Amino acid sequence: MNEVRELSYDLEDAIDDFMQSVGDKDEKPDGFIEKIKNSLGKLGKMKARHRIGKEIQDLKKQIKEVGDRNARYKGRQTFSSTKNEVVDPRILARFEHASKLVGIDETKAEIIKLLGEENGQVPRQQQLKIVSIVGFGGMGKTTLANQVYQDLKGEFQYRAFISVSRNPDLMKILRTILSEITGISYPGTEAGCIEQLIDKIKDFLADKRYLIVIDDIWDIKHWEVIRCALADNHYENRVITTTRDRDVARKVGGAYELKPLPDETSKILFFGRIFGINNDCPDDLVEVSETLLKKCGGVPLAIITIAGLLASREGNKREWNKLCDSIGSGLDNSPDVKTMRNILALSYRHLPIHLKTCLLYLSIFPEDYIIQGSRLIWRWICEGFVNGVQDEDLFELGESYLTELINRGLIQAVDSYRYVRTTDCRVHDLVLEFISSISIEENFCTVLHDKKAKSAAITSKVRRLFLQLQDVEMPQGRLILSHMRSLTVSGVDKMSPLSFSPQLRVLDLEDCYLQEQRHKLLEHLGSLCQLRYLALGDIYPSELLLPIQIGQLKHLIFLSVGGRSKNKFRPGVISKLEALQVLLSISLSKSPHIAKELRHLTKLRVLTFSLEGMPDESFKGWISESLVHLENLQSLIVHAPYRLDEESACLDFLGEGWMPPPRNRRRFVSPFGKFSYLPSWINPSNLRELSMIEIGLGHLRQKDLDILGSFPVLQSLRLSCYKNIWDEERKQWPVISADTFQCLQECKLGILPTGGNMFAPGAMPKVQSLTFSFSLGLAILPSLRDSLGLENLPSLQDLHVYFSEFTDGSVTQQAYDQAEAAISCAADNHPNRPTLQLGLSWPANDATAWLPPLPRPARPPSNATDAAPAARLPPRAGR
Repeated sequence: MNEVRELSYDLEDAIDDFMQSVGDKDEKPDGFIEKIKNSLGKLGKMKARHRIGKEIQDLKKQIKEVGDRNARYKGRQTFSSTKNEVVDPRILARFEHASKLVGIDETKAEIIKLLGEENGQVPRQQQLKIVSIVGFGGMGKTTLANQVYQDLKGEFQYRAFISVSRNPDLMKILRTILSEITGISYPGTEAGCIEQLIDKIKDFLADKRYLIVIDDIWDIKHWEVIRCALADNHYENRVITTTRDRDVARKVGGAYELKPLPDETSKILFFGRIFGINNDCPDDLVEVSETLLKKCGGVPLAIITIAGLLASREGNKREWNKLCDSIGSGLDNSPDVKTMRNILALSYRHLPIHLKTCLLYLSIFPEDYIIQGSRLIWRWICEGFVNGVQDEDLFELGESYLTELINRGLIQAVDSYRYVRTTDCRVHDLVLEFISSISIEENFCTVLHDKKAKSAAITSKVRRLFLQLQDVEMPQGRLILSHMRSLTVSGVDKMSPLSFSPQLRVLDLEDCYLQEQRHKLLEHLGSLCQLRYLALGDIYPSELLLPIQIGQLKHLIFLSVGGRSKNKFRPGVISKLEALQVLLSISLSKSPHIAKELRHLTKLRVLTFSLEGMPDESFKGWISESLVHLENLQSLIVHAPYRLDEESACLDFLGEGWMPPPRNRRRFVSPFGKFSYLPSWINPSNLRELSMIEIGLGHLRQKDLDILGSFPVLQSLRLSCYKNIWDEERKQWPVISADTFQCLQECKLGILPTGGNMFAPGAMPKVQSLTFSFSLGLAILPSLRDSLGLENLPSLQDLHVYFSEFTDGSVTQQAYDQAEAAISCAADNHPNRPTLQLGLSWPANDATAWLPPLPRPARPPSNATDAAPAARLPPRAGR
């Protein structure tokens, strides 16, 4: 299998080499010299074709040898009549004694409470209540469901606990349900077909009160069959399901996401398993214990597994440290570890082949690394892992891959930017250890670290390399890098030239910082003819003129030149990158000719550029004209300097001159830049797909808010107003009108009108996160004594309010206290009791500086489960 895999890589490389050598079209030469050059070129192509032809013949010979060897091995295989049965860990979880369970009481009470609540989505006459417990493998879903089942089964005469598993026999499952609820022995449940079994179960339960647990659902289709057998009647029946897939849980209904154990509970479980009832951990083992618990991440199965390993090592600190270092490189082969790996392997084997590849790719990132979602998807695309049909949007398809991996619990979403961009994510340490071991076995990725040498096995032929070496040269002697497809460098300050990897598709230097060999690093870029992804990041401490060889990268799709660096391009380089779809962090002030060259990038989807000063008139014209040509542009981010009253931040030149804008625009962001008035091209008739906008306005009118509120799919709005928020036409403060912003989920406003309710009933029905940032110098205190209309936002969960003082310091502490009290009162009176964050900011030279949240006196908790931190209002119990 390994040989076939390597041969497939070699075949792809040979094909790419061949396509590159014959890719240039032959043109009729003019003149004697050109004819000579053309003849020599053809001779070179003939030699290349002869060489590649010989390589292909060699590969065909190797394939035949592998095939013959496979046939011989199959002929020698013998099979044993006996099978080694593996005990399903879910069975053991069902019979775990309650005295050994830690931290389950609170979640069990919440499930029982949910089962007892009236389900508004189910007609009263049916009264079938379903709760679907969803969580990562090893989180204890089966254990929790079983404990709830044991507590409630006395109230139900008819009950059953069934495990579905990954590849279920539905006939067997339905027979088991029938056997358990009727008391008939399993052989007596035999029926002709599934439909007959469904009818028998449904008829029996038609006038019965029942409790049924359906454990470990992998596919919604299996649930739909079982659901057909569950009778709807008025006897308040209850069904509990468990699954690893969020999407399945949502479709089943009543999704309850099981959270990791809190730190204190994790310690109780961990030390209790090692030291017994006393939980006394020696002082010299506290530090390594905390490191191990962090790696477990609150997953009960992981805690129990690691504790089982340590219990046999008699408190030996050296052995504990050795085990701590081994996590991430295979652990060991104890039975408990094998059980945990088997649970993870179940989730992995159930993945479609394309998702397996995408998941394995995450093994290149280190522990606890926050992976930017869009960056990951573009890397998948450039590696060739995302394959769609003709004209299909590959990025959207990649987003669906990422969402599915999150829903399956194999990676964790990071919600910091959930409405602004593609979800960021991280990999749980246990999953990382698991996929890293598979990656080593399959030579998928080679990882080289320094110091503790937590490295993948170094194979002779490297396909993908993650390099994290401090003050050390890359070890080329032991590695064959001529077939390397991906290179990711982190924290490296010395690196060799890249001429050795012509098959390179991804070069990611986003997180490295090079002080030496700056110019040598990229001098061989022109030889990387297969390169599709180039992220330079902030690898240079100062300004650098990028090499002209970048223009030779005909297949380049993604180019990022660094957020803080001052890199410059030579004229004519950018216009040659006609395959480019993402161009990030270019400075038009440093390379003004780019403004004219952008018009050639007709495939561009994402563009981020910065302006360090007000451009001249010709420069403005170039930008506007180029943007009109970018018909596929979906996301535009313009960085302007943060100066409140200076003309340099004005973006009016992007206003009326940009008509019509691309109709598939989804995101427009301009941090610190502003328009005098809302441009006419920002309206729903032009931009039907706009989902995110961040914009500053010198003047805000009621009609501007109404226009913004009418976008059909807008999910995130960040609006700042620097001068005038009084509507002269209507003689009133702008407000959020009824029935506007129907899809908005995140809203950040730099205003707070002083005329009573800001949110009319029916406005922003889906908004979950609301942020205000405004000046205390705008005489806002009278309005804060009135209702802000927050009670009209039914989905509000998080409220952030930041006061910024742009006055001469005349605002007193008493005024701030009054404003804070008014905001707190508005949050307290909201039905959802949203979490509240208060803070104070002041303007800095080129960015906004924030003070820490001001301390607030703790209010009395609403019930025993509420907590009251100093600067954060307590959420309701259960949130």
